[in-house]
Amino acid sequence: MVFSSLLFTFFFLPVVMLIYFLAKDKYRNYILLAASLIFYGYGEPRFVFVMSASIAINFGFALAIDKIRSFHSKARLLLVLDVAVNLGILFVFKYLDFAISATNQLVGTNFQIRNIALPIGISFFTFQALSYVIDVYRGQVEVQKNPLLLALYISFFPQLIAGPIVRYKAIEQQIILRKCTLDKFAEGGRRFLLGFCKKVILSNNLSVVAVKVWAMAETITDVNPIILWIGSICYSLQIFYDFSGYSDMAIGLGKMFGFEFEENFSYPYIAKSVTEFWRRWHISLGQWFRDYVYIPLGGSHVPVLRHILNLFVVWVLTGLWHGASWSFVAWGFGYFILLFIEKFIVKPSKRSCVLRIFWQFFTLISVNFGWVIFNSVGISMGLRYCLGMMGYYNTNWVIDSNVIYFLREYGVYILMGIVFAMPVAGMLNMQIEKFETLNRIKLIVLPIGYGIVFLWAVSFLILGMHNPFIYFNF
Repeated sequence: MVFSSLLFTFFFLPVVMLIYFLAKDKYRNYILLAASLIFYGYGEPRFVFVMSASIAINFGFALAIDKIRSFHSKARLLLVLDVAVNLGILFVFKYLDFAISATNQLVGTNFQIRNIALPIGISFFTFQALSYVIDVYRGQVEVQKNPLLLALYISFFPQLIAGPIVRYKAIEQQIILRKCTLDKFAEGGRRFLLGFCKKVILSNNLSVVAVKVWAMAETITDVNPIILWIGSICYSLQIFYDFSGYSDMAIGLGKMFGFEFEENFSYPYIAKSVTEFWRRWHISLGQWFRDYVYIPLGGSHVPVLRHILNLFVVWVLTGLWHGASWSFVAWGFGYFILLFIEKFIVKPSKRSCVLRIFWQFFTLISVNFGWVIFNSVGISMGLRYCLGMMGYYNTNWVIDSNVIYFLREYGVYILMGIVFAMPVAGMLNMQIEKFETLNRIKLIVLPIGYGIVFLWAVSFLILGMHNPFIYFNF
């Protein structure tokens, strides 16, 4: 079940809200837990047992670590075992077939691929569970002695299958003590509608272009480079509105139930450097790797070679986190190379204004090429696509009938995608608030506008439009 579906929006969510708000406070967490398990079990009920096992394992390890906290070496051993078990489960379900395939290719063996189905959102709930146990070990949070409340934290449906990765210490108190005011509920509803429209209107329409262009790129020598650029730009915008839209919906749903989740995106495509891009893109994942991998390895406060190694480890793992494929490994390694150049060679923050502007443009182009590798089946396909964008196979840079078709049919979505990827709405809102009359008009017009755009988005779903969700795979 996805948020951007008629089933969720007009049946599941209203029913859960009705039961939740009619119930007494002491029952509400358990209602959310039951709803989360139903939400996750829809379509593939067996995966509920995988998540339940993860919850039980981490609940037990956290209790044990808390009891022997004074015995530092024993507590550390239990933490190592917990990390090993969690990563072992993740490896079996997500990476075993990839490891078998890679071994067969590199060594020449003939091990059988197991074709193990991937539980939805396993990377997200595994990382949340790990962060909880690690923070208990560090003494940063109190151990949760009620397994059902820990289960709610790990399985809470708004952020279960696609984040943001919520740290236990961020909502430790909210699980027990939270208030859902009318203002917070209204703000949550507005945020949910915003994410819903971003996903359905922008991401889904842009995905149609990306799918068509990648299909055309199978015969790369015949494709106009302009078409390849249109496809790559559309995919860059698609994945942004797909994931940021889902994060908006998750944050909005959290607010509607009284929770406050941290932001997960902050206009990443206006970043002035690769480092800044990753401070703005999938913020919760970047912070997770920073706090649980990069800093424990020594971060940047180590000799240069060790710093480079730390960056390498983090970015290869970041690539692997996104999927069991050499394309994802190459994508992560590409960011390691970019960050190495940026931090140790170019150092744009210390350069002239002209170079800083150039580096911002270079960052945006590099991110775009990176998404091409990310979206391609195999590294070779991704590299061919990138070479095609540079005119290596076809130098016919003309506005032909295919270019006209894509711009005529989808140009408005591309334009909207580019404009709303910048903080235009926020700046416009700041200007409006300076004038009392305009602000009053906004208070009347804005809800009507949201309603119209929401109905527009719903019409796409009713018509059965292509409705993929990229981050289901992670």
